[in-house]
Amino acid sequence: MLSLSSAHPRYFNQLSTGLDMVGLAADWLTSTANTNMFTYEVAPVFVLLEYVTLKKMREIIGWQEGRGDGIFSPGGAISNMYAMLLARYKMFPEVKEKGMSSAPRLVAFTSEHSHFSIKKGAAALGIGTESVICIKADERGKMIPSDLERRIIEAKQKGYVPFFVSATAGTTVYGAFDPLMAIADICKKHDIWMHVDGAWGGSLLMSRKHRWKLNGVERANSMTWNPHKMMAVPLQCSALLVREEVRLSAACYLFQQDKQYDLSYDTGDKALQCGRHVDIFKLWLMWRAKVLRALCLVCVLRERTLMLSAGHVSLQPQHTNVCFWYLPPGVRYLEDKVEKMKRLHKVAPVIKARMMEYGTTMVSYQPQGDKVNFFRMVISNPAATFEDIDFLIEEIERLGQDL
Repeated sequence: MLSLSSAHPRYFNQLSTGLDMVGLAADWLTSTANTNMFTYEVAPVFVLLEYVTLKKMREIIGWQEGRGDGIFSPGGAISNMYAMLLARYKMFPEVKEKGMSSAPRLVAFTSEHSHFSIKKGAAALGIGTESVICIKADERGKMIPSDLERRIIEAKQKGYVPFFVSATAGTTVYGAFDPLMAIADICKKHDIWMHVDGAWGGSLLMSRKHRWKLNGVERANSMTWNPHKMMAVPLQCSALLVREEVRLSAACYLFQQDKQYDLSYDTGDKALQCGRHVDIFKLWLMWRAKVLRALCLVCVLRERTLMLSAGHVSLQPQHTNVCFWYLPPGVRYLEDKVEKMKRLHKVAPVIKARMMEYGTTMVSYQPQGDKVNFFRMVISNPAATFEDIDFLIEEIERLGQDL
């Protein structure tokens, strides 16, 4: 069995079928785009592609011989929720049948700079957003391990059960990487499931030069990795990778036990959803995406802001997020620090508004903690060039000269 066309008029196997364009037999690509991935018999080639690719991704993480399990999901938020679900199931499997009333008060931990999906997942699973404890981050946006352990001990003293720690590899604002090795030590000490949300920064594992930022990820129980971000794979393409084999659910009417092939290739019982898109196809075709090129552009942008240090103050990049201020002439030489910060806070919004008015370029801005509005440049667009970086700097200066 090599493959099949679910758009063929003699295909009667499942509820969903491939696309048939204007009543004609669909070509192979159109049919492929709508193939469902719940069983091997429906999508044999893609099931095998997913199996091989997920194993390779687990090897890249550092799990011995790529052992474990995984699934592609509709996005990083779902992948993070799956990880929390697995952590709860491992500690209290009876929750699956009896519900949350059979478990004690569970608490999860994540950085105050983490993605909102951690609390969103806790809400969806009935754990509750108030059961997600946010851990302090340092000036660079990294989780502080000592605060994590302090909060775990506090939770235990209150009679709560810590079950899940989500570390972040590439936060959405600073692009910060939590200290995974130290967090792994704490999780091991307290016997807590360690998850790494690498939706944004996980692709650095593909770089020999930059993968050190994820040192310790191999000690995690699970990891989220979104190729549709840095690797520029078209939406949607998010993987949950697990160090040990765990099945999520089962649908008896679909997954018969007397098939002629190895039933481990039926993937539908790993996901909460039933129908599942062939997201692996995009990643398979784009495995050699331009991750390293994006990092080169970051270096160029950093160099440009350093060369123009009189007018630019840049935070040290940790990923492809480059955060910096532009100090226009009217602000640059102010000696009153309070007034200087007050006026600097208004610079980025004005410049971005002018960018949108002229339609020349676009870059986001935001404040963070005690830091006034700064430009937050995220380089993930594969079309960006070195000339575009130079243009951005020149355009910011042109539009802000009178501020």
